[in-house]
Order: sequence, then structure tokens, then C-alpha cells
Amino acid sequence: MYQYNSQDRQIQQERVQQFRSQVQRRLAGELSEEEFRPLRLMNGLYLQLHAYMLRVAVPYGLLSSRQMRMLAHIARKYDKGYGHFTTRQNIQYNWIKLTDVPDILADLASVEMHANQTSGNCIRNISSDEYAGVIADELEDPRPYAEIARQYSTFHPEFSYLPRKFKLAFTGAETDRTAVLFHDIGIRLVKNEAGEVGFAFYAGGGMGRTPMVGKLVRAWIEKEHLLTYTEAIMRVYNRYGRRDNKFKARIKILVHELGIEEFTREVEEEFAHIKDSSLKLTQAEIDRVKAYFTAPDYKDLPADDEGLTQAMADNRAFANWVKHNTVAHKVPGYRAIVVSLKTRGVAPGDVTDDQMEAIADLADEYSFGEIRTTHQQNLVLADVEQGRLFELWERLTGLHLATANVGTLTDIICCPGLDYCSLANARSIPIAERILERFDDLDHLYDLGEIRIKMSGCINACGHHHAGHIGILGVDKKGEELYQITLGGSAADDASVGKIIGPGFPAEEVVPAIEKLLDVYVEQRDGEGERFLDTLRRIGVTPFKERVYADH
Repeated sequence: MYQYNSQDRQIQQERVQQFRSQVQRRLAGELSEEEFRPLRLMNGLYLQLHAYMLRVAVPYGLLSSRQMRMLAHIARKYDKGYGHFTTRQNIQYNWIKLTDVPDILADLASVEMHANQTSGNCIRNISSDEYAGVIADELEDPRPYAEIARQYSTFHPEFSYLPRKFKLAFTGAETDRTAVLFHDIGIRLVKNEAGEVGFAFYAGGGMGRTPMVGKLVRAWIEKEHLLTYTEAIMRVYNRYGRRDNKFKARIKILVHELGIEEFTREVEEEFAHIKDSSLKLTQAEIDRVKAYFTAPDYKDLPADDEGLTQAMADNRAFANWVKHNTVAHKVPGYRAIVVSLKTRGVAPGDVTDDQMEAIADLADEYSFGEIRTTHQQNLVLADVEQGRLFELWERLTGLHLATANVGTLTDIICCPGLDYCSLANARSIPIAERILERFDDLDHLYDLGEIRIKMSGCINACGHHHAGHIGILGVDKKGEELYQITLGGSAADDASVGKIIGPGFPAEEVVPAIEKLLDVYVEQRDGEGERFLDTLRRIGVTPFKERVYADH
């Protein structure tokens, strides 16, 4: 993984000292809250309902065990003993005292971490595929390019005060696991007709009040133009993006209003002016960054492990975990394993300080000291020997981190909602807990197959409800918390925005409504292999809507 150089360290140390001074001035009354707000936001600090919330950047979702131990330390010393992993692959703490923030930032800097640009109208934490570098369907590891983009975008003077927040995502795989089509800029490694690997650029995707699927801006461009083409898009957005109305300020609105043809013309015109500028990447620079992402010292192992096969035959719970929570590795004899953060009684994405320290220990022992965070609010140990899966499963079981539900209905994405967030209209976590409690029969979940439930406590869509096969949106109607249901969303290669099926439900009626949706699916699916989303697309929303509202 990338290691700070002297310049990186100096930048972070100076930022910590700068913010320490700003906090002291705020506490002394020399800065009003209005004056302090843009300063704290640039350091990832939000003022929530009950306390400050600090969001820590995890660039492209990659953590070392040392960094994970620091995150545990922060949870224990400065928060209430836990952290919350987000859909942006970050971690946030919900009970932070303002007086402690400079010390937290100093602690983060000591392990090459920070909270820079995790909020504010700037380029946010850049995300990527949690299986980058280890998955077989990958053209090339996208993380070096995400790191190049991170360095380019950090404190970029022209893009520090954009019309609105801005998000980039990278993938190098045939299968999109990073929701690139729901990003302001989505970048995919692709081959052209000559077989050369370059980038495809998408723009104008996003969630929120007006969800949109990103449009293809350029189908292929040379790697050397990663930054020049990114900057061309950024310049067009910075010039024409609206600043008079924050609800219409995202690039998705600009792309929609200009039309993709005119938007592309503007980008290409800007690109023509800067394509041979100092932003043009040399192969030497690409190779320099790639050197930080070399493969670990894998063993020469057989592709099939007899001990694993026998353990799966002897232990059904373990076999289910291997099937649902592990992924084939490109190196024979290894698998990537998903640590599920979705279990009864715990908010999706939450991890305790003790669990974080234990995961760091497991990463050192089983996966070369690295941990990945995922778009789905889980964690990944990417390089585990197949012959050691059973002992790792036993360790995770003891930590309550081995729920074999990845990709199922209870692998829920959920924002903190009204329990914490000052922007939320309704609570999300209690609804998630009711779903986890009701659908705790794993055999039933496996029979239902892949179903993505995503839930947000407000229209800002931090829980990505628009992209859920079943989406749940909390709304406030005359002081009452209600929950609208959407159907048909997807954040994968078949990206689509879910449609609201009707009026919202009180909290106690959400789970019964989901049960009715599932009943229709089970009755109508074309064999057990047809996914919920595929059945929905084949028969349409009407049968689901009629069943759900039959008694209303």
C-alpha cells in the first residue's frame, strides 16, 4: 500500500496544527459557528444531533493492521467504543468532543491517515473495488490510479470550493463492485480494439434528491491522460455547475441539462487545451506509484485443498460461510473473505474497538497485514490460504463477525439516520434491526438468493436506497416517521434507479410489507435461479404493489 513521503507527512502535520489553532479560536469565541463551519468540514467534522461526528478517509478502502489498531484506539479513547464504516469506504465516529479533534487528527497522522476532504464541496474520498489486485476478472489493479488521483485532488486549489461535493470511483474488473455509474466521475480500466488498456470515463451519476445513472463521456483514452481528462471534466463542472441552488448543483444536473453530447463537446474542447500539460502522466510516474502495490509473498499452493473440502462436508455452517462470505482468488490456493458487519442487535457497518483490534490481529496472521473496507459496509481480508479458512472462521465466529449472509437480504446498507444525523427525517437503524431479527433463518435467506436492501433516513441517500433491489427511504409527514419503498434499483453493471411503489408505511408495517414483496417473488420467479431483481424486471412492479397495498 502507499507509504507517505516527507512531503505527505509535512502536509498532514501542518494541517493538524492549523486546525488545532482554529479549534482554539472557536472555543475562545473568536470564530462564530458560521465562520468555523467551512473550516471543520474541510477536516471531516460534522455537527450532528448529539455531538460532533468525525469522518476519517480510507483511500480506495485500503487499511493496514497498524491503521486499524489506531481506529480502535480512537473509538476507545475519544468515542463510545465503536466506529461506523460507510458506503464511501470511510469510517466515522459519532460521539466526538470538539476539544479532542486536534489530538485525534494527530493520532491519525501518526499512522498515515487523515480526515481531509471527507466533507465539504471538494473531491471526496476516492473509492475502488474491495477485491482490487486479487480478483480474476480484473484487467489491472485500479488502486495505483486511484492513488494518483488522490494525490492530484488533495488540496487542489481550483477544486477546493466546487459547486457541490464530488465523488470519484475506480474499477479494473469486468464486474462493477464500486457503483461507478452512481458517481460524479466513474473510471473503468478497459481495452480498446487494439487490445490496449486505458480508461473509460463516465460522468453525471449520483444519488440524493435527483438520482441519475452516469453517462459515458469517453469510451477509451490512454492511461497517460488519467489526470488531464479528469481535470477537463472538473473544469467544465466548476465553470458551469450551479452555485445558486445546492439542490441543482451536482454535476448530474449539469450533464442532464446540457445533454451528454454538449457536455462531452465541452469536455473534449477543454481537454484539447490541457492534454499536453504537466498533468500528462509519464510511464515512470505510473510505475513509481505501482511499486507501492506489489503482490505479497504468496505461497505455491494447490488449487484444491482436501482439508477444506472435508471441513465443509463435516460442518454445514462453515460450508455456508465459505459459499457466501468468500470469493475466488486469482492465485491458486487463496481466497478473499468478507467479514460481515451485519448481525442482529448491531447497526449495519458498526464495529467495536475490541473487534477492530482483533481484526487487525487476524489480518497480520492470515492476510499479510491488510484489510479492505467495502461499498457494502463490510470488511475484507483479501489473501487467506484456503487451508486456514476453518480456523479463521472459528476465530471470526467467536468475535460475532462470521454471519454467512453476504449478498443476501440481511446484508443491508443503512445510514445512521435520525438516531444521529441532523439532516435525517426518520430512523434507519431500528428498521434495519427489525429486518435482521425477522429474517434470521439462513436457509430461508439462501432460498431467496441475492436481494439488496438499502435504506436511507432522508433524501440525501447516504444509504443508497435508490440503488437497492428493495429501497427504503425514511420521510417525515406532518411529524410522523414513514418509510417509502422503492423497487428495481441496482448499483451493478445493470445500474438502475428504483421506483417508489406508493405511500409510505409506519415503522411497524415495513417488515410485513417486505414479507409480502418476497411472497410475490417466490410465487412468480422462474425457477430458484432467478434473482429477485430479474423477476421484478420480467413481471413488472404491479403485482408487488397490488400485494403490498391490498389491505390499505
